[in-house]
Amino acid sequence: MTHDYTAQRAETYAVFQDIQSEAELPDTGDIDYAFTAQNNADWDAAEAALAEAGFDCARIPDEQGTPYLAACLPDQPLTAMAIWLGEEAATQLALAHGFVPDGWGFSA
Repeated sequence: MTHDYTAQRAETYAVFQDIQSEAELPDTGDIDYAFTAQNNADWDAAEAALAEAGFDCARIPDEQGTPYLAACLPDQPLTAMAIWLGEEAATQLALAHGFVPDGWGFSA
């Protein structure tokens, strides 16, 4: 499976710019990346790889009760570049274990 990192990066920067134009953002926050499991997903391997890379992982149920994998980097600068660098690293690890990216968010 080929993943379009260029499009993903462009979307991340555009979304961040929209958020930044609408609100005053703190300097730092916890950045959360969401990943959806595909049929061949290996939850344990994905969580282990992400944890080894410094992400805090959790299985979070969505509105329908289907879990998604959340990978969090705590206390990060809230910039488009910082969000993208974490997203790119997490995406590479998650894709290798049967997950696809499904967005990001942050909390101060």
